This record gives sequence, structure tokens and C-alpha cells, in this order.
Amino acid sequence: MGSRALWTTVVALWAVGPVLAADPRSLAGGRLRLGGEASFALAAEDEGFFNFTDYRDSYLRMARLGASAELRLSPHLALLGEARTYNFRDLRAYALYARVRPFSTREIDFQVGRIPPVFGAFARRRYGADNPLLGLPQAYQYLTSLRADALPITADDLVRMRGEGWLVRYPLGNRVPAAGMPLVASLQWDTGAEVRIGGEPLQLSAAVTQGTLGNPRFTDDNDGKQLAARVAWTPLTGLILGASGARGEYLDRDVQALLPPDLGRRRYRQEAWGADAEYSRDHWLVRSEVIWADWDMPAVGAPLITSPLRSRAVMVEGRYKLAPGFWVAARFDDLAFSDVQATGGTFTWDAPVRRLEVGAGYAVHRYVQVKASWQRNRRDGGVVHAQDFVAGQVLLWF
Repeated sequence: MGSRALWTTVVALWAVGPVLAADPRSLAGGRLRLGGEASFALAAEDEGFFNFTDYRDSYLRMARLGASAELRLSPHLALLGEARTYNFRDLRAYALYARVRPFSTREIDFQVGRIPPVFGAFARRRYGADNPLLGLPQAYQYLTSLRADALPITADDLVRMRGEGWLVRYPLGNRVPAAGMPLVASLQWDTGAEVRIGGEPLQLSAAVTQGTLGNPRFTDDNDGKQLAARVAWTPLTGLILGASGARGEYLDRDVQALLPPDLGRRRYRQEAWGADAEYSRDHWLVRSEVIWADWDMPAVGAPLITSPLRSRAVMVEGRYKLAPGFWVAARFDDLAFSDVQATGGTFTWDAPVRRLEVGAGYAVHRYVQVKASWQRNRRDGGVVHAQDFVAGQVLLWF
């Protein structure tokens, strides 16, 4: 989408936003509720692919439209769904699930379908309005050099793709270049069943899903399932502490069938652990999150790949409200990877990357926000090692 078309849409959205937002859609006596979200972000071309969410789209140059609906069939049963499109291309079912609340006096519910995420804190936030900046934390967006449908044969193949996660090529499996997996895919929900028990001060969530954190799926591709869980504790007002875990098979059965028999019979899993904290008081809101993610890899050819491949993401974020509707914010990200031994020496299996983003936002209306930020990216690998961005966004929801 060209910049002229983008800004024309932004101006139109700015004009009609307050009118639409003033009338949240509630039909059939409140049993049917409709909602929507539209955001438009613009920044310079991302030559280093630091903010890419797939091989085509940068999150800082994205038009995102979404529509949601909730139909309450009874006090105990509801159907929920959400569809989204990015840059006016494919329309995707982001969420589509049934929620059952069997008890009116107990905090417990079951959800089945394309369900909300269990793991971590960021993916559980309200999608756009609760993000004080434009970018996403690296753990939930940055594309690593691993794919579920293609494999490196040697450590040299893996090292060759360091910092090239936006378009990964490997000799085993699907040879069509494609984007790699993030640690946690926040722009797509997984399919399965989930249970949530409790509220404050203690809540437990657990889920069984078709895919994994980095590769959510609608249909099964390897006869495996992922188990994920999170516990959240609110010891005092304003403080939330969380811990998460997930383990599931990520490797596509088609590429696994190409492995030697002794390797093809094994299970290759992504395993992740997370810890998060949030504290709010007066005008301050501070959040932090740490995620450790490992991937099992087959050792096919020499130099052999050391398994598991490990990664660690750290995020610290803060927001301060200067005045009603006006805030400033900052986020620091650090993404690190374990070492492998290749022909040319010892390297991290992917290129470590750091990001600093600072910005400000203003609520023009209850349902309309404008944001601006400056983002600094530094990476030890890839074609482009460093790039800075100035970006702007308009966000509307109702």
C-alpha cells in the first residue's frame, strides 16, 4: 500500500472515528455484541527486516483491520470470533471459539476452538489499545532462522541463515524460501481446548493445542500436541506476577519423514518457560517479561548441530501518564541465542538483537489514539546490522 493511500485512509478514519466509537454495537438485547479495530502505521522501509511479521509485512508499515463478535446463547454458553486483515490482503480468522461457564458462582470457564493464548503476558493484552508503543516485543514478533517445514542438514547451513529469519532457505524439506518462527507468534492464535480457574488473587490457565508457541496451527501437521499453562498471582493491588510453561512438537511430519530412520522416529519439540511482572501505581505502569525457548534439532550431518537450540528474550517496558489522555513510554528488548560449532568457528545459531523504543501517545477520543515513536535496532549478523525508525500510528476501536 502506497503512502498516499495510507494517509488518505488515516484522515478519513480520524474524521469518522469519534462518530463510530460513540456507538458501541450491542444487539438482541445485549446478547450479541460487535466490535472492531483499525490501525494504520507508517515508517521508513525496514531494510533489515527487524519488524517483519512474515516475509511481506513490517509491523511499522501496516494497515490492520479487525472485526469481532460475541453471541451469548445462554448465561453459560457464548460463541466468540474475530477476523483480521493485514495491509488489505488475506482475511483471516484470528479467533473462533466457544466459551462455557458451567457455574454462575465460581470463576471457571472452558474454551474450545481457536482460543486465546495461555502462555506469557503480552499476548494476553488487549491487542492494540494496551500497547503504549508501536512495535511488538521481540519475543512475540522477531523472526528467527528456524522453520517447522524445513531443516538445516549441518551447523554450517544453520549459521548461514543467521539474521535472515524473514526469508529462510534450507536443503531438507520445503525448499521454497519462507519466514522463520518467532519465539511466540502473537499475531495468530492456536487451536485447541483451554480451561481457566480463579481470578484475583490467583488464576490458573491451561491448554492443549494443535501447534506450538512459534507455530500455531488450525490443523495438525505432526500428530503431536502442545501443553501450555500459566499461573498469575496478584499479591497486592497493582502488582501481578506470572509464570508460564509450554511444550509441544513443532516439526512438520513431511520434513521429519525425510530424516534417517533413527532420527525420524524421534520427537522434536519446542519447550518454553516464562516469567512476567506488572506493577501500576499513580501515573506509572511498569512491565517486564523473560522467556526461555528451546528447540530440539536432529543432528543430520557434520558439523553436527548441538541440540537443543536455546534462546532467551528479555523485555522491560514502562509508561507514564503526563496528563489525561497523554503518555510517554519506553521499551527495551534483548534477544540472545546459544552457540553452535560450525566449520568457521563457534557462532550463536542466530544473530543476537537488541531494540530500544521510546514514544508518546495521545487519546484524541475515548476510542481513538495517535502514537509516535523512535526505534533503535542493533544486530550481530544479517545483511543490515543496524537501523533506526521514526514511526507514527492512528488506532481506532469500538
